Amino acid sequence: MEVILKETIDTLGREGDIVNVKAGYGRNYLLPQQKAVAASAANVAVFEKNQAEIQARIDAETKAADALAKKLAGTTLTIAMLTGDEERLFGSVTSSDISKKLADDTSVEIDKKSILLQEPIKELGESTVTVKVGFQTTVDITIAIVPLDENEAA
Repeated sequence: MEVILKETIDTLGREGDIVNVKAGYGRNYLLPQQKAVAASAANVAVFEKNQAEIQARIDAETKAADALAKKLAGTTLTIAMLTGDEERLFGSVTSSDISKKLADDTSVEIDKKSILLQEPIKELGESTVTVKVGFQTTVDITIAIVPLDENEAA
């Protein structure tokens, strides 16, 4: 089933793209959620007429994502965690923790779903984490996990 995307969907493409999707996905999700329209001749003509507006929005999104990527590039976040014997963490550091720390330290709001963490961080030290800032735009940040000072815990 061919559809025209009305918004950018990471797994499919950008707004205005004509993509092939499985019929069930198109019929049951994309069309009812108004994320796409069927690729009929009339709809294609409408999207071609509005191509300049669509391209302007895409360019603005790309410029904003690139600016955010430059701002976050080289960022190191330090997260203090409680540790037990042998410097083992109590708990782990998740994408939600990283998102909150990023908002506190850099005042940049990033959704926790945009932090591409394979599995929670469970040990002290530095880890590199990829953050998705836009359509096919990512940036790596460093997360330093340090032991929580006993005086801070009280």
